[in-house]
Amino acid sequence: MYPRILHSEEDYEAALTHVETLMDAEPGSPAEEELEIWTLLIESYEEAHHPIPPPDPVEAIRFRMDQMGLKPADLTPYIKSKSKISEVLNHKRPLSLSMIRALHEGLGIPAEILVREPEAPYGT
Repeated sequence: MYPRILHSEEDYEAALTHVETLMDAEPGSPAEEELEIWTLLIESYEEAHHPIPPPDPVEAIRFRMDQMGLKPADLTPYIKSKSKISEVLNHKRPLSLSMIRALHEGLGIPAEILVREPEAPYGT
């Protein structure tokens, strides 16, 4: 199978199947180069046809907490009170600008994610 632009879901599925056959390619081999080309073609198709929306701000905070092994109480350097932490994590309070700045700087969560409206409305 020769690398080519993916125009349809059938092309995409065929490319994924072909890539599976190339996964054990030896480093520096022609098969590894072919794998890299197919990977770029698949990524391009996925970006255009299967975009992944940015995460909910609260889910991004929870994900970072999980990555870093943090508990809600560990967020006090960024959100000053335990009650506010609880309210934010339970979608009862929006993030303030100072919280967004602190979480961005302290935990490295992209600010463009933190400023988004959460998927769950506040107070639910």
